[in-house]
Amino acid sequence: MKEQISVSIVEDMSDVRQKVKHIIEESEEFICLSTYANAECAVDELPKLKPDVVLMDINLPGMSGIECIKKVKKKCPQMQFMMFTIYENSEQVYEALAAGANGYLLKKTPAEKILEALKELHEGGAPMSTHIARKVISFFQKDNNKPNDNSTLSSREKQVLALLSKGFLYKEIGDQLFISTGTVRQHIHKIYEKLHVQNRMEAINKFYGRE
Repeated sequence: MKEQISVSIVEDMSDVRQKVKHIIEESEEFICLSTYANAECAVDELPKLKPDVVLMDINLPGMSGIECIKKVKKKCPQMQFMMFTIYENSEQVYEALAAGANGYLLKKTPAEKILEALKELHEGGAPMSTHIARKVISFFQKDNNKPNDNSTLSSREKQVLALLSKGFLYKEIGDQLFISTGTVRQHIHKIYEKLHVQNRMEAINKFYGRE
């Protein structure tokens, strides 16, 4: 049997939390590892449980979801976070992505789309609700996409980052460059190290001069 993708949920509204938990548990591809009503508990427990993906609300009582991601990412930089929120203004989107979120879904997203997005995220994608994706694309189109001349990346790493910035999955990058998915992951790890960043969005922003 194929190994299930483990998911943790951080959501203060009980009805929403239970609904999403039910959606995940109904799918054979996923397992709901844990749920939290606040970020404080999540900060303590997530590094211990190490779920594959975390569904994270932004507006939580006490510590915000964005602050929670920042704290957990310091301990577990490879952990994948999917924002799951009602907020769709540009400031919230960019703040969440800069903090280390890998995807951004609105709570009105249909159940089947949530599962598809979680799977895509686990496979190296950066799924976003259509409206959110348009905002991100608009942000990149506003400026000149000329790479930073001070970059220390190799030509292969630049190729990987260029494809990553276009939204390609790890496997798709591998197919494009005729290398394995494992090699793609190694290149991305080196890119993060060289640029001193923790996620895709930070790497793209820094390489293309948007610090």
